[in-house]
Amino acid sequence: MNIRVEKLRSKLSELSLDAILISQTENRRYLSGFTGSAGYLLISPDRAIVTTDFRYLEQAGLEAPDFQVIRITGEPPKWFPDLAATLGGQKIGFESTDISFAMYQALTQALAQSQAAKHLRLIPVQQVVEPIRAVKEESELKLMQQAAALSDAAFEHVAATIAPGVTEKQIAWALEKYLKENGSGPLPFDIIVGSGPNSALPHIRPGDRPVQEGEPIVIDVGARWKGYCSDLTRTIWLGKPDKKLTQVYDIVLAAQLTAMATMATSMTGEQADRLARTVIEQAGYGEAFGHSLGHGVGLVPHEFPRLGSGSTDVLANGMVLTDEPGIYITGWGGVRIEDMVVMENGRPKSLSHARKQS
Repeated sequence: MNIRVEKLRSKLSELSLDAILISQTENRRYLSGFTGSAGYLLISPDRAIVTTDFRYLEQAGLEAPDFQVIRITGEPPKWFPDLAATLGGQKIGFESTDISFAMYQALTQALAQSQAAKHLRLIPVQQVVEPIRAVKEESELKLMQQAAALSDAAFEHVAATIAPGVTEKQIAWALEKYLKENGSGPLPFDIIVGSGPNSALPHIRPGDRPVQEGEPIVIDVGARWKGYCSDLTRTIWLGKPDKKLTQVYDIVLAAQLTAMATMATSMTGEQADRLARTVIEQAGYGEAFGHSLGHGVGLVPHEFPRLGSGSTDVLANGMVLTDEPGIYITGWGGVRIEDMVVMENGRPKSLSHARKQS
């Protein structure tokens, strides 16, 4: 029995759906195990189907043994109506954040023109699979621990080599090279390296600016291990920091550790965010913390839940999250410190162990 599929089927019942079309890549992989780059899932109470083209038929059969594999040609409007009509029922959900409006129109028209499927209705749904994915199984956690260990090691290795005059691009390339040479799959995101004033841009692209002593250097790096991602940020400096850097760094570190110590299951994402945000606001830098505290991590680097203002997502044991407050001051620079944590026994346990500047 595929437990993940059974959890999804329970959701279908709650949503009064007779079946669901899964198009989102990571959701398809999570539910079926199929890692090919093209294909769809159709899941009903009594059927689980992988559709893919001739390139991936054998692969799908090997990777998704719990699914019926059906060969398709062309886009869904060509094959979807006849196949959907065999599932029974009337209401078929589709992932409305993944399927374009143009594709939705084409599917709707194809159903209307099909004698067998004209009674079917497409129902837009959101966040059906993602909350299931958010609670990691033990096998997933082991892979994420390996991904976290790899990003820790990359940071430690490269940070020890950074000297005045080395450029942001050179630091980023050294990190990527280490990750790839030590087993990382495709990196989950472009490595961020920002020094001096550039570190005030949270998602700065590494440039040709050489790093200098006494200024903040923000490094945000992630690895991918057998599909699962890690996410780590450290702010370091060379030589002796000035008084402002020490002050800002200590505030961000206090905010990050406060969230780590007080975050708990059953909190909403907004409540978790507030734990760290209050520390920064009380220090007078509230306006300089413009992003959310964190996000879920898994098969993609940013996934459910979101830890930020307005988030009603509820934290639960088994979720892997980031804890990453920051302060960014235009013209001067920024500080961000990020650990990846797993909610365990009601509290966060850090999966990140790279050193923090002191």
